[in-house]
Amino acid sequence: MNTFKKTIAIALPLLAMAAGFAGSPPAPRSKPGATRVLHKTVQVDGLDIFYREAGSRTAPTVLLLHGFPTSSHMFRDLIPQLAGDYHVVAPDYPGYGNSSMPRVDEFDYTFDNLANVVEKFTEKLGLDSYSIYLMDYGAPVGFRLATRHPERVDALIVQNGNAYTEGLREFWKPIKAYWKDRTAKNADALRNLLTIDATKWQYTHGVRDVETISPDNWHVDQRLLDRDGNQAIQLALFYDYGSNPPLYPKWQAYLREHQPPTLIVWGKNDHIFPADGAHPYKRDLKNLEFHLLDTGHFALEEDGVLIAQKMRDFLGKNVK
Repeated sequence: MNTFKKTIAIALPLLAMAAGFAGSPPAPRSKPGATRVLHKTVQVDGLDIFYREAGSRTAPTVLLLHGFPTSSHMFRDLIPQLAGDYHVVAPDYPGYGNSSMPRVDEFDYTFDNLANVVEKFTEKLGLDSYSIYLMDYGAPVGFRLATRHPERVDALIVQNGNAYTEGLREFWKPIKAYWKDRTAKNADALRNLLTIDATKWQYTHGVRDVETISPDNWHVDQRLLDRDGNQAIQLALFYDYGSNPPLYPKWQAYLREHQPPTLIVWGKNDHIFPADGAHPYKRDLKNLEFHLLDTGHFALEEDGVLIAQKMRDFLGKNVK
């Protein structure tokens, strides 16, 4: 074999390996900008509202609404998985994450008012249609948006987000006592929900493998919960959560009348919002894809890749 042939014989396998062809085809390339997540702030009624944004603004929008006690941080891994095909936006509510945290005597911490801020936020960004990801506190915020503007809602993704009385079980007994009697004693009984142990429990209870759950979650959330004045904010919202069950019939009527395509991806081991609250959606929805996942409250932490895939498949079929 001459020198040229020897060189080719050695070089070709090396080139193939470098190109990703050694024994398997190359991995598919991500769409341009698919994993580029922007961290932005916009003013709404004098408040700084922080949000994460990714994907092309010409693509259909997915609005991600976070739960308690977290923020848009809970969607940090989901956003890049959707951004190749969708415009993804995840705001922090006032008092949460990186948004402004006015004190309770400066801002009315009710779910009506959180929904007002998120509604104005969407309008400021020019979002005239979107699919909504409803999780925990995101459900009462999102259902308020949906019932105010059903024409804007392309689809719903419900992940441990309650809209039925069947979903309020044992966990809610001390909170219901606070709804009935807003005393210092009943408030003090809820302060344990604002501790590091409770925050960690929300992330780890009901999961298959606790070692897969990053402790960054509860440390990030707890640092924000421990800010001066934040406990009063959380207690105000614990109390105002009592405004949500009376609205359940209205939200259910919205589902029956408008029939938004809905994907349920629910952590079935959640003690806060158990699967009892997932099944009733079947009564009111015709275009429903239903999945109970073997995980806990923050299902994205353990099953984020699966949920992202379910969302892409579902939205691909239902949102143009």
